[in-house]
Amino acid sequence: MRTNKFLAAVGCCAVLAVGAGVPAAHAREAGAIPRLTDERGRELTLRGWNVEDKAHRGDQALSAITERTFRDLRAHGFGFARLLVFWDDLEPVRGQYSEAYLQKIRRVLDWAHRYDVQVVIDAHQDVFGPAFGHRGIPGWATRTDGLPFTPHPDDWFSEYYEPAVQRAFTHLYGDEDLRKAQAAMWQVLARRFAHHPAVLGYDLINEPMGEFREGEDPATAARRIEAEQLTPMYNRLARAVRSADRRHWVFVEPTPAVGEGVPTGLGKIKDPKAVYAPHFYNTAMEAGADYDPSAGWIASYESAVTAYPKKYGMPVVVGEWGPLNSELPHMARFYTDALASLARYTSGWAGYVWCYGGGYCAADAQGALRGNKALTATPYARAVAGRVRSQAYDPSTRTYRIVYVAGRGTTELSVPSAARRWRVRVEGPGSVRGLSVRAVAGATVTVTVAPRA
Repeated sequence: MRTNKFLAAVGCCAVLAVGAGVPAAHAREAGAIPRLTDERGRELTLRGWNVEDKAHRGDQALSAITERTFRDLRAHGFGFARLLVFWDDLEPVRGQYSEAYLQKIRRVLDWAHRYDVQVVIDAHQDVFGPAFGHRGIPGWATRTDGLPFTPHPDDWFSEYYEPAVQRAFTHLYGDEDLRKAQAAMWQVLARRFAHHPAVLGYDLINEPMGEFREGEDPATAARRIEAEQLTPMYNRLARAVRSADRRHWVFVEPTPAVGEGVPTGLGKIKDPKAVYAPHFYNTAMEAGADYDPSAGWIASYESAVTAYPKKYGMPVVVGEWGPLNSELPHMARFYTDALASLARYTSGWAGYVWCYGGGYCAADAQGALRGNKALTATPYARAVAGRVRSQAYDPSTRTYRIVYVAGRGTTELSVPSAARRWRVRVEGPGSVRGLSVRAVAGATVTVTVAPRA
Protein backbone atom coordinates (compact mmCIF):
# COMPACT_ATOMS: atom_id res chain seq x y z
CA MET A 1 0.00 0.00 0.00
CA ARG A 2 1.11 3.56 -0.69
CA THR A 3 -0.77 6.06 1.48
CA ASN A 4 -1.61 9.66 0.67
CA LYS A 5 -2.98 12.97 1.86
CA PHE A 6 -6.43 11.49 2.50
CA LEU A 7 -5.15 9.23 5.24
CA ALA A 8 -3.71 12.28 6.97
CA ALA A 9 -7.33 12.90 7.96
CA VAL A 10 -7.41 9.44 9.50
CA GLY A 11 -4.25 10.31 11.40
CA CYS A 12 -5.93 13.37 12.93
CA CYS A 13 -8.82 11.24 14.11
CA ALA A 14 -6.44 8.53 15.32
CA VAL A 15 -4.98 10.72 18.06
CA LEU A 16 -8.25 10.53 19.94
CA ALA A 17 -8.91 6.93 18.93
CA VAL A 18 -5.55 5.70 20.19
CA GLY A 19 -5.83 7.65 23.39
CA ALA A 20 -9.10 5.86 24.12
CA GLY A 21 -7.81 2.48 23.04
CA VAL A 22 -4.51 2.24 24.89
CA PRO A 23 -5.86 1.56 28.40
CA ALA A 24 -8.15 -1.18 27.10
CA ALA A 25 -5.25 -2.88 25.33
CA HIS A 26 -3.05 -2.80 28.43
CA ALA A 27 -5.93 -3.94 30.63
CA ARG A 28 -6.09 -7.18 28.66
CA GLU A 29 -2.65 -8.50 29.52
CA ALA A 30 -4.25 -11.84 30.41
CA GLY A 31 -5.37 -12.14 26.81
CA ALA A 32 -1.92 -12.67 25.36
CA ILE A 33 -1.48 -12.80 21.60
CA PRO A 34 -0.91 -16.44 20.60
CA ARG A 35 1.86 -17.58 18.31
CA LEU A 36 1.43 -18.98 14.84
CA THR A 37 2.11 -22.72 14.84
CA ASP A 38 2.67 -25.52 12.35
CA GLU A 39 0.94 -28.88 12.24
CA ARG A 40 3.45 -30.28 14.74
CA GLY A 41 2.64 -27.54 17.22
CA ARG A 42 5.95 -25.72 16.78
CA GLU A 43 5.93 -21.95 17.24
CA LEU A 44 6.65 -20.28 13.91
CA THR A 45 8.41 -17.04 13.07
CA LEU A 46 7.92 -15.76 9.54
CA ARG A 47 10.47 -13.42 8.00
CA GLY A 48 10.18 -12.56 4.34
CA TRP A 49 8.92 -10.33 1.57
CA ASN A 50 6.03 -9.75 -0.75
CA VAL A 51 6.52 -11.31 -4.18
CA GLU A 52 4.57 -9.77 -7.05
CA ASP A 53 4.13 -9.07 -10.73
CA LYS A 54 1.64 -6.26 -11.25
CA ALA A 55 2.93 -5.35 -14.69
CA HIS A 56 2.09 -8.50 -16.64
CA ARG A 57 -1.13 -10.40 -17.23
CA GLY A 58 -2.55 -13.06 -19.51
CA ASP A 59 0.20 -15.14 -21.13
CA GLN A 60 2.86 -13.07 -19.35
CA ALA A 61 1.26 -13.15 -15.89
CA LEU A 62 3.71 -13.74 -13.02
CA SER A 63 6.65 -13.70 -15.43
CA ALA A 64 8.55 -11.17 -13.29
CA ILE A 65 8.75 -13.81 -10.54
CA THR A 66 11.50 -16.33 -11.25
CA GLU A 67 13.35 -19.10 -9.51
CA ARG A 68 16.02 -16.55 -8.65
CA THR A 69 13.49 -14.74 -6.46
CA PHE A 70 13.28 -17.65 -4.04
CA ARG A 71 16.93 -18.60 -4.29
CA ASP A 72 17.88 -15.07 -3.24
CA LEU A 73 15.26 -14.93 -0.48
CA ARG A 74 16.64 -18.10 1.07
CA ALA A 75 20.26 -16.95 0.60
CA HIS A 76 19.49 -13.95 2.82
CA GLY A 77 17.82 -16.15 5.43
CA PHE A 78 14.20 -15.37 4.59
CA GLY A 79 11.77 -18.26 4.67
CA PHE A 80 8.45 -16.56 3.92
CA ALA A 81 6.77 -14.94 0.91
CA ARG A 82 3.40 -13.31 0.44
CA LEU A 83 2.49 -14.09 -3.16
CA LEU A 84 0.20 -11.59 -4.91
CA VAL A 85 -2.39 -13.18 -7.22
CA PHE A 86 -5.20 -11.41 -9.05
CA TRP A 87 -8.82 -12.47 -9.41
CA ASP A 88 -8.99 -10.70 -12.79
CA ASP A 89 -6.26 -13.05 -14.07
CA LEU A 90 -7.82 -16.13 -12.50
CA GLU A 91 -11.37 -15.51 -13.77
CA PRO A 92 -11.18 -13.03 -16.66
CA VAL A 93 -14.60 -14.19 -17.90
CA ARG A 94 -17.27 -14.96 -15.36
CA GLY A 95 -17.33 -18.65 -14.53
CA GLN A 96 -14.23 -19.41 -16.65
CA TYR A 97 -11.12 -20.00 -14.57
CA SER A 98 -7.75 -19.78 -16.27
CA GLU A 99 -5.95 -23.11 -16.09
CA ALA A 100 -2.85 -21.41 -17.46
CA TYR A 101 -2.85 -18.94 -14.54
CA LEU A 102 -3.29 -21.72 -12.00
CA GLN A 103 -0.32 -23.49 -13.54
CA LYS A 104 1.75 -20.31 -13.28
CA ILE A 105 0.87 -20.04 -9.59
CA ARG A 106 1.88 -23.66 -9.12
CA ARG A 107 5.21 -23.04 -10.82
CA VAL A 108 5.92 -20.20 -8.39
CA LEU A 109 4.94 -22.39 -5.43
CA ASP A 110 7.21 -25.16 -6.72
CA TRP A 111 10.16 -22.75 -6.70
CA ALA A 112 9.26 -21.66 -3.18
CA HIS A 113 9.19 -25.28 -2.01
CA ARG A 114 12.54 -25.98 -3.68
CA TYR A 115 14.13 -23.27 -1.54
CA ASP A 116 12.13 -24.01 1.62
CA VAL A 117 10.08 -20.80 1.55
CA GLN A 118 6.56 -20.84 3.00
CA VAL A 119 3.92 -18.91 1.05
CA VAL A 120 0.71 -17.10 1.82
CA ILE A 121 -1.41 -16.66 -1.31
CA ASP A 122 -2.78 -13.11 -1.28
CA ALA A 123 -5.89 -12.17 -3.30
CA HIS A 124 -4.60 -8.74 -4.15
CA GLN A 125 -6.48 -5.65 -5.26
CA ASP A 126 -5.34 -2.08 -5.81
CA VAL A 127 -8.13 0.50 -6.32
CA PHE A 128 -10.53 -2.42 -6.81
CA GLY A 129 -9.34 -3.61 -10.21
CA PRO A 130 -8.92 -3.13 -13.96
CA ALA A 131 -12.11 -1.10 -14.34
CA PHE A 132 -10.11 1.71 -12.72
CA GLY A 133 -6.76 1.00 -14.32
CA HIS A 134 -5.37 -1.31 -11.63
CA ARG A 135 -5.48 -5.01 -10.72
CA GLY A 136 -7.74 -7.18 -8.59
CA ILE A 137 -11.49 -7.67 -8.90
CA PRO A 138 -12.52 -8.42 -12.51
CA GLY A 139 -14.32 -5.87 -14.64
CA TRP A 140 -17.38 -8.11 -14.84
CA ALA A 141 -17.64 -7.94 -11.01
CA THR A 142 -17.37 -4.12 -10.91
CA ARG A 143 -20.63 -2.21 -10.42
CA THR A 144 -20.55 1.56 -10.06
CA ASP A 145 -24.18 2.65 -10.63
CA GLY A 146 -22.81 5.20 -13.08
CA LEU A 147 -20.98 7.20 -10.40
CA PRO A 148 -17.96 9.22 -11.53
CA PHE A 149 -14.32 8.21 -11.45
CA THR A 150 -11.40 10.57 -12.01
CA PRO A 151 -7.89 9.08 -12.17
CA HIS A 152 -5.16 10.55 -9.93
CA PRO A 153 -1.94 9.50 -11.68
CA ASP A 154 0.27 11.37 -9.19
CA ASP A 155 -1.53 10.05 -6.11
CA TRP A 156 -3.12 6.74 -7.03
CA PHE A 157 -4.24 5.86 -3.51
CA SER A 158 -6.58 8.87 -3.69
CA GLU A 159 -8.57 6.93 -6.26
CA TYR A 160 -9.99 4.81 -3.44
CA TYR A 161 -12.03 7.89 -2.51
CA GLU A 162 -13.63 8.26 -5.93
CA PRO A 163 -17.42 7.63 -5.79
CA ALA A 164 -17.35 4.86 -8.42
CA VAL A 165 -14.62 2.93 -6.59
CA GLN A 166 -16.33 3.18 -3.23
CA ARG A 167 -19.65 2.06 -4.71
CA ALA A 168 -17.92 -0.95 -6.32
CA PHE A 169 -16.84 -2.12 -2.86
CA THR A 170 -20.39 -1.71 -1.57
CA HIS A 171 -21.68 -4.01 -4.32
CA LEU A 172 -18.89 -6.54 -3.74
CA TYR A 173 -19.83 -6.82 -0.07
CA GLY A 174 -23.58 -6.69 -0.55
CA ASP A 175 -24.65 -8.26 -3.86
CA GLU A 176 -25.43 -11.93 -3.39
CA ASP A 177 -24.15 -13.01 -6.79
CA LEU A 178 -20.82 -11.23 -6.24
CA ARG A 179 -20.52 -12.73 -2.78
CA LYS A 180 -20.93 -16.18 -4.30
CA ALA A 181 -18.47 -15.43 -7.09
CA GLN A 182 -15.80 -14.26 -4.65
CA ALA A 183 -16.33 -17.37 -2.50
CA ALA A 184 -16.16 -19.60 -5.57
CA MET A 185 -12.87 -17.98 -6.60
CA TRP A 186 -11.40 -18.88 -3.22
CA GLN A 187 -12.72 -22.41 -3.45
CA VAL A 188 -10.88 -22.80 -6.77
CA LEU A 189 -7.59 -21.58 -5.25
CA ALA A 190 -7.92 -23.59 -2.03
CA ARG A 191 -8.94 -26.77 -3.85
CA ARG A 192 -6.01 -26.49 -6.23
CA PHE A 193 -3.30 -25.69 -3.67
CA ALA A 194 -4.54 -27.26 -0.42
CA HIS A 195 -1.89 -29.98 -0.62
CA HIS A 196 1.01 -27.99 -2.02
CA PRO A 197 3.90 -28.23 0.47
CA ALA A 198 4.86 -24.55 0.14
CA VAL A 199 1.44 -23.19 1.14
CA LEU A 200 1.03 -21.80 4.65
CA GLY A 201 -2.25 -19.97 4.16
CA TYR A 202 -4.49 -17.57 2.28
CA ASP A 203 -4.83 -13.78 2.61
CA LEU A 204 -8.48 -13.28 1.71
CA ILE A 205 -8.28 -9.73 0.29
CA ASN A 206 -5.59 -7.07 0.25
CA GLU A 207 -6.26 -3.71 1.93
CA PRO A 208 -10.05 -3.72 1.68
CA MET A 209 -11.79 -0.37 1.50
CA GLY A 210 -15.42 0.76 1.32
CA GLU A 211 -17.92 3.55 0.84
CA PHE A 212 -18.06 6.53 3.18
CA ARG A 213 -21.37 7.97 4.30
CA GLU A 214 -22.08 11.67 4.02
CA GLY A 215 -20.42 13.57 6.86
CA GLU A 216 -18.53 10.51 8.11
CA ASP A 217 -14.89 11.00 9.08
CA PRO A 218 -12.37 8.44 7.73
CA ALA A 219 -11.67 6.73 11.06
CA THR A 220 -15.37 6.24 11.82
CA ALA A 221 -15.99 5.00 8.30
CA ALA A 222 -13.14 2.50 8.56
CA ARG A 223 -14.46 0.99 11.79
CA ARG A 224 -18.00 0.76 10.42
CA ILE A 225 -16.87 -0.89 7.18
CA GLU A 226 -14.78 -3.37 9.16
CA ALA A 227 -17.60 -4.23 11.56
CA GLU A 228 -20.53 -4.34 9.15
CA GLN A 229 -19.01 -5.45 5.85
CA LEU A 230 -15.56 -6.96 6.27
CA THR A 231 -16.35 -9.20 9.23
CA PRO A 232 -19.22 -11.06 7.49
CA MET A 233 -17.21 -11.17 4.25
CA TYR A 234 -14.26 -12.81 6.01
CA ASN A 235 -16.51 -15.37 7.66
CA ARG A 236 -18.07 -16.20 4.27
CA LEU A 237 -14.70 -16.55 2.58
CA ALA A 238 -13.26 -18.59 5.44
CA ARG A 239 -16.15 -21.03 5.09
CA ALA A 240 -15.48 -21.21 1.35
CA VAL A 241 -11.82 -22.01 1.96
CA ARG A 242 -12.71 -24.64 4.54
CA SER A 243 -14.90 -26.46 2.05
CA ALA A 244 -11.66 -27.30 0.22
CA ASP A 245 -8.85 -26.91 2.78
CA ARG A 246 -9.13 -27.41 6.52
CA ARG A 247 -5.37 -27.37 7.22
CA HIS A 248 -4.02 -23.95 6.40
CA TRP A 249 -4.33 -20.53 8.00
CA VAL A 250 -6.62 -17.78 6.71
CA PHE A 251 -5.31 -14.22 6.97
CA VAL A 252 -7.68 -11.27 7.44
CA GLU A 253 -6.82 -7.59 7.06
CA PRO A 254 -8.36 -4.42 8.43
CA THR A 255 -8.70 -1.33 6.27
CA PRO A 256 -5.49 0.68 5.70
CA ALA A 257 -6.62 3.14 8.40
CA VAL A 258 -4.93 0.89 10.95
CA GLY A 259 -1.59 2.24 9.70
CA GLU A 260 -2.42 5.55 11.35
CA GLY A 261 -3.08 3.94 14.71
CA VAL A 262 -6.85 3.52 14.37
CA PRO A 263 -8.05 0.43 16.29
CA THR A 264 -9.95 -1.88 13.97
CA GLY A 265 -13.69 -2.40 14.09
CA LEU A 266 -13.41 -6.00 12.90
CA GLY A 267 -15.53 -8.49 14.81
CA LYS A 268 -14.95 -12.16 15.54
CA ILE A 269 -13.70 -14.34 12.71
CA LYS A 270 -15.30 -17.71 13.35
CA ASP A 271 -12.41 -19.82 12.19
CA PRO A 272 -9.93 -21.57 14.53
CA LYS A 273 -6.99 -20.83 12.22
CA ALA A 274 -7.50 -17.14 11.50
CA VAL A 275 -4.55 -14.73 11.53
CA TYR A 276 -4.78 -10.97 11.94
CA ALA A 277 -2.70 -9.46 9.12
CA PRO A 278 -2.55 -5.66 9.30
CA HIS A 279 -0.16 -3.55 7.25
CA PHE A 280 2.39 -1.22 8.81
CA TYR A 281 2.74 2.04 6.86
CA ASN A 282 3.09 5.69 7.82
CA THR A 283 1.61 8.50 5.73
CA ALA A 284 4.61 10.84 5.86
CA MET A 285 7.16 8.14 5.14
CA GLU A 286 5.09 6.83 2.24
CA ALA A 287 5.34 10.30 0.75
CA GLY A 288 9.15 10.09 0.98
CA ALA A 289 9.76 11.74 4.36
CA ASP A 290 12.40 10.56 6.79
CA TYR A 291 11.53 8.72 10.01
CA ASP A 292 10.84 10.97 13.00
CA PRO A 293 11.62 9.00 16.18
CA SER A 294 10.05 11.70 18.36
CA ALA A 295 6.64 11.44 16.68
CA GLY A 296 5.72 8.24 18.54
CA TRP A 297 4.11 6.63 15.51
CA ILE A 298 5.44 3.11 16.11
CA ALA A 299 4.32 3.10 19.74
CA SER A 300 0.86 4.39 18.79
CA TYR A 301 0.54 1.80 16.04
CA GLU A 302 1.56 -1.04 18.35
CA SER A 303 -0.88 0.03 21.08
CA ALA A 304 -3.77 0.24 18.64
CA VAL A 305 -3.04 -2.82 16.55
CA THR A 306 -2.63 -5.27 19.45
CA ALA A 307 -6.05 -4.73 21.05
CA TYR A 308 -7.93 -6.80 18.47
CA PRO A 309 -5.75 -9.95 18.47
CA LYS A 310 -5.64 -9.88 22.29
CA LYS A 311 -9.43 -9.73 22.43
CA TYR A 312 -9.98 -12.60 20.01
CA GLY A 313 -6.85 -14.68 20.65
CA MET A 314 -5.43 -14.48 17.13
CA PRO A 315 -1.82 -14.65 15.94
CA VAL A 316 -0.51 -11.57 14.13
CA VAL A 317 1.52 -11.47 10.92
CA VAL A 318 2.17 -8.06 9.37
CA GLY A 319 1.56 -8.56 5.66
CA GLU A 320 3.29 -5.45 4.31
CA TRP A 321 5.65 -2.83 5.65
CA GLY A 322 8.65 -0.74 4.68
CA PRO A 323 9.27 2.84 3.57
CA LEU A 324 9.62 4.18 0.05
CA ASN A 325 13.13 5.51 0.73
CA SER A 326 15.13 3.36 3.14
CA GLU A 327 18.35 5.34 2.81
CA LEU A 328 17.39 8.61 4.50
CA PRO A 329 19.40 9.69 7.59
CA HIS A 330 17.06 8.25 10.24
CA MET A 331 16.10 5.05 8.46
CA ALA A 332 18.59 2.88 10.35
CA ARG A 333 16.81 4.00 13.52
CA PHE A 334 13.45 3.26 11.89
CA TYR A 335 14.39 -0.32 11.07
CA THR A 336 15.79 -0.85 14.56
CA ASP A 337 12.63 0.50 16.21
CA ALA A 338 10.26 -1.22 13.80
CA LEU A 339 11.89 -4.64 14.08
CA ALA A 340 11.92 -4.40 17.89
CA SER A 341 8.21 -3.53 17.87
CA LEU A 342 7.28 -6.29 15.43
CA ALA A 343 9.15 -8.83 17.54
CA ARG A 344 7.02 -7.95 20.58
CA TYR A 345 3.61 -8.89 19.21
CA THR A 346 3.83 -10.60 15.81
CA SER A 347 4.64 -14.08 14.60
CA GLY A 348 6.37 -12.48 11.66
CA TRP A 349 6.17 -10.16 8.70
CA ALA A 350 6.58 -9.72 4.96
CA GLY A 351 8.38 -6.59 3.79
CA TYR A 352 7.31 -4.74 0.67
CA VAL A 353 8.65 -5.74 -1.86
CA TRP A 354 11.14 -8.29 -3.22
CA CYS A 355 12.39 -6.87 -6.50
CA TYR A 356 15.68 -5.68 -7.95
CA GLY A 357 16.04 -1.92 -8.30
CA GLY A 358 15.19 1.30 -6.48
CA GLY A 359 12.30 2.61 -4.40
CA TYR A 360 10.55 -0.14 -2.45
CA CYS A 361 12.75 -2.90 -3.93
CA ALA A 362 14.55 -4.96 -1.31
CA ALA A 363 17.55 -5.82 -3.47
CA ASP A 364 19.81 -4.23 -6.03
CA ALA A 365 20.44 -5.65 -9.48
CA GLN A 366 23.06 -8.05 -8.10
CA GLY A 367 20.70 -9.38 -5.41
CA ALA A 368 22.33 -7.63 -2.42
CA LEU A 369 19.99 -6.06 0.13
CA ARG A 370 19.80 -2.31 -0.34
CA GLY A 371 20.85 0.16 2.33
CA ASN A 372 19.12 -0.24 5.66
CA LYS A 373 16.97 -3.09 4.36
CA ALA A 374 19.96 -5.29 5.21
CA LEU A 375 18.99 -4.80 8.87
CA THR A 376 16.04 -7.14 8.28
CA ALA A 377 18.36 -10.10 7.60
CA THR A 378 19.26 -11.58 10.99
CA PRO A 379 19.42 -15.04 12.58
CA TYR A 380 16.13 -16.26 14.03
CA ALA A 381 14.32 -19.45 15.03
CA ARG A 382 11.83 -20.16 12.26
CA ALA A 383 10.22 -23.10 14.11
CA VAL A 384 10.54 -23.77 17.84
CA ALA A 385 9.68 -27.18 19.25
CA GLY A 386 8.58 -25.96 22.66
CA ARG A 387 7.49 -22.81 24.45
CA VAL A 388 9.56 -19.68 23.99
CA ARG A 389 10.49 -17.85 27.17
CA SER A 390 12.58 -15.10 25.63
CA GLN A 391 14.47 -14.25 22.50
CA ALA A 392 16.53 -11.27 21.38
CA TYR A 393 18.93 -10.13 18.70
CA ASP A 394 21.89 -7.83 19.43
CA PRO A 395 22.75 -5.91 16.24
CA SER A 396 26.05 -4.69 17.67
CA THR A 397 27.41 -8.24 17.89
CA ARG A 398 25.01 -9.83 15.37
CA THR A 399 24.12 -12.38 18.05
CA TYR A 400 20.73 -14.05 18.42
CA ARG A 401 19.72 -15.82 21.63
CA ILE A 402 16.56 -17.78 22.41
CA VAL A 403 15.52 -19.48 25.65
CA TYR A 404 12.73 -22.05 25.46
CA VAL A 405 11.21 -24.99 27.29
CA ALA A 406 11.69 -27.85 24.88
CA GLY A 407 8.93 -30.03 23.55
CA ARG A 408 9.14 -32.98 21.22
CA GLY A 409 10.62 -32.40 17.82
CA THR A 410 13.26 -30.26 16.17
CA THR A 411 13.82 -26.54 16.44
CA GLU A 412 14.90 -25.01 13.15
CA LEU A 413 17.09 -21.93 12.86
CA SER A 414 17.61 -19.61 9.92
CA VAL A 415 20.61 -17.41 9.19
CA PRO A 416 21.52 -14.91 6.48
CA SER A 417 24.28 -16.13 4.15
CA ALA A 418 25.93 -19.53 4.38
CA ALA A 419 25.38 -21.57 7.56
CA ARG A 420 29.11 -22.24 7.85
CA ARG A 421 29.63 -18.57 8.68
CA TRP A 422 27.65 -18.94 11.91
CA ARG A 423 28.29 -20.76 15.16
CA VAL A 424 25.36 -22.33 17.05
CA ARG A 425 25.78 -23.12 20.75
CA VAL A 426 23.26 -24.96 22.95
CA GLU A 427 23.22 -24.64 26.74
CA GLY A 428 21.20 -27.36 28.46
CA PRO A 429 20.35 -30.96 27.55
CA GLY A 430 20.29 -30.65 23.79
CA SER A 431 22.35 -31.06 20.65
CA VAL A 432 22.77 -29.16 17.42
CA ARG A 433 23.30 -30.41 13.91
CA GLY A 434 23.73 -27.70 11.33
CA LEU A 435 20.81 -25.34 11.96
CA SER A 436 18.62 -27.90 13.74
CA VAL A 437 18.40 -28.29 17.52
CA ARG A 438 16.98 -31.21 19.46
CA ALA A 439 16.53 -31.02 23.22
CA VAL A 440 15.15 -33.17 26.02
CA ALA A 441 11.41 -32.54 26.35
CA GLY A 442 10.65 -30.41 29.39
CA ALA A 443 14.15 -29.04 29.70
CA THR A 444 14.98 -25.36 29.45
CA VAL A 445 17.60 -24.70 26.80
CA THR A 446 19.38 -21.61 25.54
CA VAL A 447 20.45 -21.44 21.91
CA THR A 448 22.91 -18.78 20.77
CA VAL A 449 23.71 -17.99 17.14
CA ALA A 450 26.70 -15.75 16.43
CA PRO A 451 29.12 -15.12 13.56
CA ARG A 452 32.18 -17.29 13.48
CA ALA A 453 35.34 -15.45 14.47
